[in-house]
Amino acid sequence: MSEELKLSKIEILKENSHQLRGTLAEELKTEAAFCADSEQLLKPHGIYQQDDRDHRKDKKEDGTAKGKQYIFMVRSAVPGGKVTTKQFLDHLDLCDKYGNGTLRVTTRQGFQLHGVIKSNLKAAVQGINDTLLTTLAACGDVKRNVMACPAPIKNNPAHNQMQALAIELAEHLKPRTTAYHEIWLTDDNGERTNVAEFKPVEEPIYGKLYLPRKFKIALALPEDNCIDLYTNDLGLLAIVEDNQVVGYNVLVGGGMGKTPSAEKTFVALAKPMAFVRPEQVVAVSEAIVKVQRDFGNREDRKIARLKYLIHNRGLEWFKEKVEEYYGQPLPAPRDVEVTDVDDHIGWFEQGDGKLFLGINIECGRIKDEGDLRIKTGLRAILNKYGMETRLTALQSVILCDIDPADRADISRMLAEHGIKQDHELTLLRRYSIACPAFPTCGLSITESERALPGIIDHLEVEMARLGIGSDRISVHMTGCPNGCARPYTPDIGLVGKAFGKYTIFLGGNVQGTRLAFIYKDMIPEAEVASAVAPALNYYKANRQSGESFGDFCHRKGLEDLLQHAS
Repeated sequence: MSEELKLSKIEILKENSHQLRGTLAEELKTEAAFCADSEQLLKPHGIYQQDDRDHRKDKKEDGTAKGKQYIFMVRSAVPGGKVTTKQFLDHLDLCDKYGNGTLRVTTRQGFQLHGVIKSNLKAAVQGINDTLLTTLAACGDVKRNVMACPAPIKNNPAHNQMQALAIELAEHLKPRTTAYHEIWLTDDNGERTNVAEFKPVEEPIYGKLYLPRKFKIALALPEDNCIDLYTNDLGLLAIVEDNQVVGYNVLVGGGMGKTPSAEKTFVALAKPMAFVRPEQVVAVSEAIVKVQRDFGNREDRKIARLKYLIHNRGLEWFKEKVEEYYGQPLPAPRDVEVTDVDDHIGWFEQGDGKLFLGINIECGRIKDEGDLRIKTGLRAILNKYGMETRLTALQSVILCDIDPADRADISRMLAEHGIKQDHELTLLRRYSIACPAFPTCGLSITESERALPGIIDHLEVEMARLGIGSDRISVHMTGCPNGCARPYTPDIGLVGKAFGKYTIFLGGNVQGTRLAFIYKDMIPEAEVASAVAPALNYYKANRQSGESFGDFCHRKGLEDLLQHAS
């Protein structure tokens, strides 16, 4: 990095934090909310300080405002989405004991506890650690949870190889700081809060400043981009021959976040950079992370992601730097592209005589509400059968290793708890995801998770009316432009623009290989379905054979859609 580089406030904070310690240990012992600096340092520990906007106007007994009531979101990293029975059941218990009674599957194959109060925060983190998962590096300026296709296919080694590599990458690229253990995993007497006792450890990958911004990694197959490879800083597209992974196309520079008021920010899809053999992946990935560490923008966080470095310096320059850090040239990527995606919902053969079952979890929220008792139902099935599970990037759950003789009983248990199976759900609902947004996310402008199910209801009515109810159309929704639920690549993207109003994007695709365009702006929540309906009607009447809704919108373009879809 340049000697004249001006560091942003958060970069200075990280530099002086004693490897992500700051005053977290001291503040953890108080009842007050964490200070602004500590709020930032909580993130690489997997924690967000939040307040529930639904209760901001609550009153005390004397009629005065209570003000903000701080709670915490605690995120578990789950490489490849692989979760044991005990880990799943323990997380269900933790959400009851320390959270708000719900467990959330994230769009990056992780778990989130919501509504944790400060006095329970340390116990919640310790409880997650006791499951042999961790919250370390689930957030913050480090690599995030490493994603991989979760399908438990047993007669195709490629799946196991990818999932094993996801775990290896997650372990290799995790921060080495001992702050996490000292703050969260020791008893109060074991904490080292005296800064004079601070003894730094080597951070060979991250250095003293860690990364300029978050860094996302994912692995996918050409025929199944179920984890949205192109939206990641680093994507690894598996090249498979005779059921063995012979290498990966390395894609770099994807990212979904942008700020509409700042023209310097933009959404980007990752670009193919090189081909690497399986044994090269970890070292090349480390080199990519280090180049971003040393050359990423540390002055302006709005343009600090890897996509901006590649945009400013060029892909050729970036590849040369990666080769320099890696120590040898890398061949060009192979001529292989993503062709399809699978949501893994329904019953499938594993290839070893067993079955696996994908269960749709709408917006990822595992809860009991009315006749739909997802949490109780999953707990009952897992307690009875003890199968391993997987989390998907569409916020759903896969139950693995099911004896075919148990299929009828499991189906019965699902029905008893109001949990619908694949044939009872439209593809529209199965391929929809949303970020949490209101009431807890501090960045959200408006609703997302709580609004999407109703919008899907209305879109289902429109599609049924047109006779296209069985078409596969993906809908991603976020409460702000930061793009956590990847709203810029599906057939229909909904992005919060103002309170109760959204920007509608069309023209992406379910495969996640193309960016959508703005179709209409500032559309009230209640009018989203009716705003999309003319485009659906135009699609029904004028589509080509086999053409998807996203492909149709892309082919027609904005002007044509606006002219004819009215």
